[in-house]
Amino acid sequence: MVGAILTQSAAWRNVEKAIANLKTAKALSPQALRHLSLSELSVLIRPCIYYNVKARKLKALADFLGEYCQDNLNKLFANSTARLRQQLLSVWGIGEETADSILLYAADKPVFVIDAYTRRIINRLGLAPDSQSYSAYQSLFMAHLPPDARLFNEYHALLVRLGKDVCHNRPLCPQCCLRDICRYLDGGS
Repeated sequence: MVGAILTQSAAWRNVEKAIANLKTAKALSPQALRHLSLSELSVLIRPCIYYNVKARKLKALADFLGEYCQDNLNKLFANSTARLRQQLLSVWGIGEETADSILLYAADKPVFVIDAYTRRIINRLGLAPDSQSYSAYQSLFMAHLPPDARLFNEYHALLVRLGKDVCHNRPLCPQCCLRDICRYLDGGS
């Protein structure tokens, strides 16, 4: 859950450094996060961009976990997917992508995560939904794949990998495994 917040607008390698700092400080539990001051927490997560704002987001998450489920994640994750998503979205600093990352990767709920890589790849393949909303992209996956958390996890991870390694803003199309079906090479975006 911490990683889902720290990865907002940040490279994963920097998130890993911040998480390592939190582990070393024994500050990865909600209770430990609540006991740190904002400035102490900011120092620990400094490898991530926007560390001061993210410290506030982590504190908001830790406060929510304490108030709502007494830091018992099993109790939290026992909620229905829709209810849990609604609860996460009510926490300051958690938007749709972060909530869905928590649902998929922490709670093991079958929710497809939409990120910048996914949008770029779907757009370039010519599969973009009519609406550019998060929910429209998510519906594209949710309507056409069986609701399976492991499948969504792997599918999303593969899209992220393709986006990081090949389908950049200036893509490496000759190296792409999807080049035969991609519309970008035909003058698409």
